[in-house]
Amino acid sequence: MLNIVFGNVKNSVYHPPTYFDNVYRDEWITDPFSVKVIKDVDKSDVIGAHVVDSPFLGSISIKDLSGGVKTLILMRFDESGKIFNASACGDNCAKWIYEISKEKDLTINLHHIMDFSGCESFKARILNTDKIVNSYREYLDESMSIEER
Repeated sequence: MLNIVFGNVKNSVYHPPTYFDNVYRDEWITDPFSVKVIKDVDKSDVIGAHVVDSPFLGSISIKDLSGGVKTLILMRFDESGKIFNASACGDNCAKWIYEISKEKDLTINLHHIMDFSGCESFKARILNTDKIVNSYREYLDESMSIEER
């Protein structure tokens, strides 16, 4: 299930891209999940564990991937128990965050209201209020009420 906490939270990594650069493992990059995410979000192809082919930049290092891709890969593979700031991702990462949460319990930190409107049968727990929302509309209503506090 997707668990969302708005605002600052303990054990949160505010800038996941920097954390990623220091902890990622080669096998994370070549995993089929990462290959799909890199293709979708960065429009790039994984050549190997250390090289990605970008249509915009040519051959690049894994450390040159977008912050959103790095954060998604951390959410999927990092087992440290850290909570990652999903506001480091663009809204184009929302569907991937939701996909990860279908495979495992995932807690994310947000500093904005992410657009999950493209996620079918959206369901999440808002940890600030401990409320489970069962639709994107309920998510919007709940997150707006938190913003107003």
